Amino acid sequence: MASFTMEGKQFIYNGEPIRILSGAMHYFRIVPEYWKDRLLKLKACGFNTVETYAAWNVHEPQERQFNFQGIADVERFVQLAGELGLHVIIRPSPYICAEWEFGGLPYWLLKDPSMQLRCCYKPYLDKIDAYYDELLARLKPLLCTNGGPIIAMQIENEYGSYGTDKEYLAYIRQAMINRGMDVLLFTSDGYDDSNLQGGTLIPDVFATVNFGSQPEEAFAKLQEYQPDNPLVCMEYWNGWFDYWGDEHHQRGNDDVVDVLDRMLKLGASVNFYMFHGGTNFGFYNGAGFLGKYEPIATSYDYHAMLNESGDITDKYIAVRELLSKYVDLADFEIPSSIPKKHYGIVRLTEQTRLFDSFDQLSSRVASKCPITMEQLDQDYGFILYMTQISGPRAKNKLVLQQVRDRALIFLDGIYQGTVERNTHDQTVEIKENDILVEIPPEGATLSILVENMGRINYGYSLKDPKGITEGVRFERGFLHDWKIYSLPLNNISKLAFGDMQENVSFTPTFYKGKFHVDEVGDTFLKLEGWTKGVAYINGYNLGRYWDIGPQKTLYIPGPLLREGENELILFELHGTNDPIAILQDFAELG
Repeated sequence: MASFTMEGKQFIYNGEPIRILSGAMHYFRIVPEYWKDRLLKLKACGFNTVETYAAWNVHEPQERQFNFQGIADVERFVQLAGELGLHVIIRPSPYICAEWEFGGLPYWLLKDPSMQLRCCYKPYLDKIDAYYDELLARLKPLLCTNGGPIIAMQIENEYGSYGTDKEYLAYIRQAMINRGMDVLLFTSDGYDDSNLQGGTLIPDVFATVNFGSQPEEAFAKLQEYQPDNPLVCMEYWNGWFDYWGDEHHQRGNDDVVDVLDRMLKLGASVNFYMFHGGTNFGFYNGAGFLGKYEPIATSYDYHAMLNESGDITDKYIAVRELLSKYVDLADFEIPSSIPKKHYGIVRLTEQTRLFDSFDQLSSRVASKCPITMEQLDQDYGFILYMTQISGPRAKNKLVLQQVRDRALIFLDGIYQGTVERNTHDQTVEIKENDILVEIPPEGATLSILVENMGRINYGYSLKDPKGITEGVRFERGFLHDWKIYSLPLNNISKLAFGDMQENVSFTPTFYKGKFHVDEVGDTFLKLEGWTKGVAYINGYNLGRYWDIGPQKTLYIPGPLLREGENELILFELHGTNDPIAILQDFAELG
C-alpha cells in the first residue's frame, strides 16, 4: 500500500516529495503487443508517470455488454505500467473528448432522443452508474492505496468548456468515492475564468489546467482560484491532431522544450498530451464542430514525442535532454525502434459490389421515413436508404434534410453526386452544385449511401445522430416508403468475392488481394490512385483513407500480420483506375 497526497505546493508519495512528470498514451489506440514498448520509451525519456483515458464506448459497446479484452484490457495496461515502475493517472470520466468518437460516450445513449448529456439527468446518471459498477470495480485493486500504480483519477473532462452543472460534477465525484476510489480526485480545464468557474469543485476537489503555451499566465489564473496547492498542467499540448483535408500539424522542438522548462522552473508537475498518440483504428475517430463539421483523420500521430508507429522523434531527444537536468537518466537506455518492413505491391484481384452484397452484410428494414443509425441500433459505418420514385417527373433538386455526414446518391444504380454535411444547400432554390435528377415515365430507384464520418467529440453539438435525421425532399415534398440497410461493416467475412470486372458505371465496391509475409514487422499501406474508403488487414479494420490528406498512408502494426499469406480488403466508395496497393516501410503525413 502507498499514499499520494498534497502538502502545500508539493505532492508527497510515501512520505517523500515528488514531482509528477507524465506522458499520455491511450491503450485503445495502441495494439496490446506494443504497450510495453511504448511504456519503456516513456520511462527512458525521464517520465515517472503515464496518463490514460478510459473510453466508455470501448468498454460498453452495447448497453450492459462489457468488453475488457484485447485492446480494451485497461487492467493489464495499468498493471504493466506498475510492473515497469511507473505511476498511473487515469481519466475514466464518462466523457473524455480525446478526438475520439462521441468523446468516448457510447452511441446507444442517442437511442433515446430525449437524452440529456453531461448533466444531472437521471436516465444519463443511471447509465453511468451501471458502467462505473463494472469499470471501477476493476480499477479498485490497482489504486496505490491498495498496492497498485494508480495515484490519481479525474472526475470529468474539461467540463468548464461545456456546462455549469456543479450538482453533476459532485454526483460523479461521489459515485467514485462510493465505489472505493480513495486516491487523489481532480478536475482539468482551460485556464480562463469561465472554464475554472464551470468545471471545478474547489475547495473540495483538486484543480488542474490544460494549455500549450504561456505557463506563467495559466498558473497565475489557477492560483487565483486555488492558491495553496501544487501546480499541475494536466494537458501540455506539445503537438496537435489532424482533420481530414487540413495540413499535418507540427510544433517545433525548441518551442516545446522552452515552455516545458518554464513550467519546471515554476515547480510545476506536467502531463504531456500526447507522449504517444497512436491510431484511431476502425471507425473510432471523432469530429470537431466549431462552426462547421470537421472529421478527424485515422492517424493520431499528434506530432508527439513518439510518432504514430512508436518511433523515437527529434522532439523526444530534445525533451529528454532537458529532463536530464531535472532527473538522473544515467541508468536508462533508449529502446530501439520496432523494425519497419517493405512488402511491396499488393494486387487486388477479386471484387464484389456493395449493391450485390446486402444479404451478406445486413437485413432490410422498412420505414415510411428515413430513420437514423441509432434508431436501428447501429453504432458506426454506413447506412443505405432506398425508395421508388414514380414518374415521369421533370428534372428537379434532391435535398437531404440534415444528412450526417456524407452521402453518395444513385438513381437506378447510376451515380449522381455526393452530398456533404457542411455544404449541402437545403433550400428549394436551385443553386450551383445542387444534385438535380429527372424521373422517367416508368419511375426510378433512388439509393442513398450515408457514411458516419465520426460523432462530434467536443463542444456544444455533442448530440450528433447519424444518417438522414429529417428526410429526403424532391420537388419540395418529402419522399416516403424507404428500405433501409444498416452497414456497420464490423464483420465482412461473409462477402462473396469474384473475379475483377470492368465497372461501366461504378458503385461502391469491395476489393480483395493476398500477399505473402516472410518476416513480420510494421508496415504502412499506401493507396495511390484510390479515393476514399476503409481498409481491412486480415479482417481488422485499420480505419479510413481519403485522398484529400493530410494522411497518405495507414499504419499497420506488425501483430496484425502473420507469416505466410495475408489478406487485404478495401471498401472503395468512388473507384480506382489501378487496383493495387503498396506496403512500404515509412509513413507519409502532410
